[in-house]
Amino acid sequence: MTTSATPPNVRQRLILAVLLLSSLLIWMDNTILSTALETLSDPVRGLNASPAQLQWTTGSYTLVFAALMFTAGALGDRFGHRAVLATGMTVFAASSVWAAYSADAGQLIAARAAMGVGSALIMPSTMAILTWTFTGPARATAIGITSASAGVGIAAGPLIAGVLLDHFWWGSVFLVNVPAVALGLAGIVTLIPNFRSPTRRPLDLPGLALSITGLALLAYGLIRAGQVAAWGRVDVWLPVTAGILLLTAFVIVELRSAQPSFNPRLLAQRTFGGGNAAIGLLLFAMTAVGFYGAFYLQGARDFSALQAGLASSPGAFGAIVGGPLGIRSVRRWGLRPVTVTALTVAGLAMGTFGFFGLDTSMVWYEILVLIQGLAIGLVIGSVTAALMATLPMEQAGAGSAVTNTVRQTGSVLGIAVGGTIMSIVYSRGIESALPGLPPEVQDRARVSAEQARHVADAAGLPGLARAADDAFVHAMHVGAVWTMLIALSGAAVLAIALRPARETSGILIPKHEFQEADA
Repeated sequence: MTTSATPPNVRQRLILAVLLLSSLLIWMDNTILSTALETLSDPVRGLNASPAQLQWTTGSYTLVFAALMFTAGALGDRFGHRAVLATGMTVFAASSVWAAYSADAGQLIAARAAMGVGSALIMPSTMAILTWTFTGPARATAIGITSASAGVGIAAGPLIAGVLLDHFWWGSVFLVNVPAVALGLAGIVTLIPNFRSPTRRPLDLPGLALSITGLALLAYGLIRAGQVAAWGRVDVWLPVTAGILLLTAFVIVELRSAQPSFNPRLLAQRTFGGGNAAIGLLLFAMTAVGFYGAFYLQGARDFSALQAGLASSPGAFGAIVGGPLGIRSVRRWGLRPVTVTALTVAGLAMGTFGFFGLDTSMVWYEILVLIQGLAIGLVIGSVTAALMATLPMEQAGAGSAVTNTVRQTGSVLGIAVGGTIMSIVYSRGIESALPGLPPEVQDRARVSAEQARHVADAAGLPGLARAADDAFVHAMHVGAVWTMLIALSGAAVLAIALRPARETSGILIPKHEFQEADA
């Protein structure tokens, strides 16, 4: 069914509620897993997962998510976005059950990859349906509200995970997705028309193969570097190099295609391309911060999962407030000054983790994550609305796919690079505490701070546990500097991308997208 008719206002709101639930599921699932990482690394309560396996529980999900995004956009344009959204929700629920009952880390990684398939089908369809359903200022507001769902998910995820992990086994954090999917499917079937683009894009199997293989090799090489604490080994530089070459070939193939599923030409537009690059860098930094933040609270500070969720909740509250506040602020002061300033503040807030230690007051932590969350909320919703406003309606699915692919690629690299930096710096920092200890103790202590604490407790070596905490905190400090620089580079890119065009008096964003509806 192809339609451009605007649904009644009540129906628009109900459709928005369904789309919010779909988006909320994805954000909530990511933060739930972050809270559960410490438990999954436990040999008794979890799966005894190594740091590399923990990276892959998140990395496999975001890798598949990123690689399949443009194909999902093409499927939506071809078969209808409602059909693809419903399929994605179903796959997400089924793979959540698989993840909950995984017997080991390898099965969990595979289940998380399957969840990435479901998310890849959900996200482009959600944005495309929203773009078809709303127009003008209502669309900008709807995108801002949808972006605010990230804050709700970030807030709800750790709290739900904390309650579940305190009372049930770790698999319960995945089963919570199932009832939410059932409710969402009911709304999708009864409320949403099967919007589709009048221009049907063909499925791009060569591009799909190149993108998946390239991203997988790149992520593997980066994570492997963290495992072996060296960059010069052939099993590190060879997959990294091959991944970069395959991704380059992917871009070339897509540029030569008459109807590419992933259209790199969209990224050549200064506003669309630069804005997406800036958000990708922000997601890179956010993912890295979230990865080591979970281990800081539950490992180094010995918080329970629920305590960690409560400590992080101010950041989630900031993101909730920041989304709609960003849209209103842009209407008053303009997109460029608001978002560039906010992204700069977010980067500086990430850098402050370099000052946190084992005895730092949690009041400072909560203040800084609140500032960080508010700044991120100001950026994501406003920039997303602006980017989608630059595209014609028939490219809504393709544009959404490009936007979300860039973001998930940023997340993949954030996990791989952030985790690798942490692993390398930690392994070097713990060496001074290992001489004289039994070889098996040394081997486990080198793996991670979590493994070092476990073996220290078992062997009665409190000095080793303290040394592991100190090595981890030092690694976190180094990681904080890198994540700050990445986020600040995103602010610089955004400032350039949103620079006023010479031929016009403003940026290349239709001003009506950010005007009040009754203006």
